[in-house]
Amino acid sequence: MPNPSTILLIEDDKMLCDMYSAKFTREGYEVHKAENGSEGVKKAKELKPDIILLDIIMPKMDGFAALKELRKRDETKEIPVILLTNLGQEQDIKKGKELGADDYFIKANHTPTEIVEKVKDMLSGS
Repeated sequence: MPNPSTILLIEDDKMLCDMYSAKFTREGYEVHKAENGSEGVKKAKELKPDIILLDIIMPKMDGFAALKELRKRDETKEIPVILLTNLGQEQDIKKGKELGADDYFIKANHTPTEIVEKVKDMLSGS
């Protein structure tokens, strides 16, 4: 059996983090969690996950700063990053894409199941 894809979930809301983590784990993914952007960047460099789900509003380092950092570093710049946030303003979405996010989801508009499906699609290259 192939190794499960690894997902790094960078999210400061423990309840949401646990919910997404449980959902992805049930789907056969290996999930690693970080509570803020700086911890997330550090874990991304160590783990080199297959994909990163990144919240924007977090303590220590926000998602935009973390994304900038991830895109600057050789070991993480190729990892697909999905911003998963409640910031739904057009300028936030634009900024996320400009900084190199591969996709942008507004938490309130998508169920965890939809997010899992999207991640599956991205990882399978479809």
